[in-house]
Amino acid sequence: MRRPGVAAAALAAVLVLASLAVPGLASPAAGPRPVSVVHRPPTATPAMPSLGTAPGTTLVATTHGAIPGSTEPGAPPSLVVPGSWYGYPSILPVIADAPGWVEVRLAQRPNGSVAWVPQSDVTLSSTPYAIVVNLATEHMSVYLDGQQILDFPAGIGAPSEPTPPGQYFVTMQAPPPNAGYGPLVLVTSDHSDAIADWEGSGDAIIAIHGPITTLDDQLIGTTGAAISHGCIRLHNADLAQLANIPAGTPIDIIPGAPATASPSVEEAGLILRP
Repeated sequence: MRRPGVAAAALAAVLVLASLAVPGLASPAAGPRPVSVVHRPPTATPAMPSLGTAPGTTLVATTHGAIPGSTEPGAPPSLVVPGSWYGYPSILPVIADAPGWVEVRLAQRPNGSVAWVPQSDVTLSSTPYAIVVNLATEHMSVYLDGQQILDFPAGIGAPSEPTPPGQYFVTMQAPPPNAGYGPLVLVTSDHSDAIADWEGSGDAIIAIHGPITTLDDQLIGTTGAAISHGCIRLHNADLAQLANIPAGTPIDIIPGAPATASPSVEEAGLILRP
């Protein structure tokens, strides 16, 4: 696929990010390629500034464009945290802080990447929402101010292409590429471990979206099903209730093997296609 402009890149990204089954993902906007790192705890424990949020909420940082990132507070920059991710602002959850610094989760590979960034390079806000996906029960729960408000059966990754567990976040809310994906798409910072490069797209990113087909909708039913390439699929009516979930909202994907795989006709066809 030709390299699109910013608007087209965002849409092309959604096609792959949401389904892990449609070609057309372009690279992020031009600029220094970010290098993800895993945080090493600082040798000394600095005093913590007053950046606390209300119980059940998560502090989030919106970058002032592309900014330097370090492996620990005060260390020389070792990477570039991009100012946008597939055309959407970088809004990153804060997981730790030190005087003048905040540690944020990153959207790019490898999964679990984090970096310390100067507090002056970001604008801080908060989200009262949190999402938990339980791979063992095949359900997704939504929390508001620390209290569970929603619980849905979910389509998760099939055993051959499982949904990677771990701690992630919503990177953007994007419009669906077609009606099969439901009313909206929540793109996450989770990347498939089974698919490194979907049809030359450059990545394979997990998203929360609709059931794609009527058969998949039936398979999800009331109990959930292992039917996808890694994405989280919800009934459209359930997905519509997530319209207020903002970027930066944390997502905890709890590990656990589903009881059985439930491949739909559509999934089986996609897997078998060259």
